[in-house]
Amino acid sequence: MKKIIKLEGLCCANCAAKIEEGVRKTKGVKDASLSFMTQRLTIEAEDGREDEVVEATRKIAKKIEPEAEFKVLR
Repeated sequence: MKKIIKLEGLCCANCAAKIEEGVRKTKGVKDASLSFMTQRLTIEAEDGREDEVVEATRKIAKKIEPEAEFKVLR
C-alpha cells in the first residue's frame, strides 16, 4: 500500500536524503522516495504494516528534522 506524507519545512536536501535512507531501512518498507522540492515522501509499505511504517517514519523525521511538520496526506 502506498502512503504519501508531507514534510513541510525541510531545511536542506541532505536532511531529506537522510530521512529517505532511514525510511528505506525500516522494516515493512518496500520502497521510499522523498522529494526535497515538493517535500513529499512516498512510501510503498507491505500490506497490514502501514500504521507501523508511518509511526516509524514520524520518529525518523523528528530525529533528523524536528522542526518539519509531518502530515499524512493518504
